[in-house]
Amino acid sequence: MQIDAAGFQKVATISQIPKGGKITIEANGLLVVLVNIDGDIYCLDDVCTHDGGTLGDGVLDDHCLICPRHGAKFDVRTGDAITMPATEATATYEVKMDGEDVLVRFR
Repeated sequence: MQIDAAGFQKVATISQIPKGGKITIEANGLLVVLVNIDGDIYCLDDVCTHDGGTLGDGVLDDHCLICPRHGAKFDVRTGDAITMPATEATATYEVKMDGEDVLVRFR
């Protein structure tokens, strides 16, 4: 994938992420979840910090993604663990739009 001068790379188009929905993709050697909440796109690691399970199969509840294994909730805006059993945040990545393209900066 091509990376721009600011370190952003295209990972999807907005039409691939349904409003109120999410998709899991591989980008930059990572599995990440892209979430579309009212047209705002968020990107976070597809990893529950409680036991390493995948978050992408979880359910969205407002701005939280619920781990399907043990029910830990993560705020998709910050990655913060909101409920037990997770106590550590999962990584998030900066997202910007370029027309229809979803660009993410991985650190």
